[in-house]
Amino acid sequence: MSARPPAKAGRNQGGVSLIELVMFIVVLSVALTAILRIFIQSTVASADPQLQRQALAIAESLIDEVQLMPFTFCDPDDANVDSASSSAGCASLAESIGPESGEGRYATPQFDNVNDYNGFAMTGITDLTNSAVPGLSGYSASIAVANAALGSLTAGSGDVLRITVTVTGPGNTRVVLDGYRSRHAPNAAL
Repeated sequence: MSARPPAKAGRNQGGVSLIELVMFIVVLSVALTAILRIFIQSTVASADPQLQRQALAIAESLIDEVQLMPFTFCDPDDANVDSASSSAGCASLAESIGPESGEGRYATPQFDNVNDYNGFAMTGITDLTNSAVPGLSGYSASIAVANAALGSLTAGSGDVLRITVTVTGPGNTRVVLDGYRSRHAPNAAL
């Protein structure tokens, strides 16, 4: 058997030095910090669209509720509501912007015409029975109804109402929706 010659003292050994290892850890730490910062920012911002969508859903629900109400010359409780072709045709209860005395969204009598919702506001979203909707206590809503022009109809004619629903919520969330409702009163001559 032949003996192996001893290793030469000047020969480089394979491996990583302590300085190289420390530099690798520093570079890796900086890269991971940057990546984690991006993930954190995207996670924090991901809740914002949900708040915006919830506010939009509330606004859409309220504007639908208002637009589905009658829009007649006379209050729906007036004897001539079905035949009046102008406010002059009402027996005693001509409609005007705003609720009639005692009417409310939850009260008896309830709102019974589109324009009754003018000035309505709520803090914490409630349903038609005035029960709080779970999870929506941080939102508030207001409704404005005003005469408007639309196409060939002028604002002065009173035949078109513009409905503006404003919903505010957590995180400075704000949604404003506008809708229109035109009058389709019966013609007294028919």
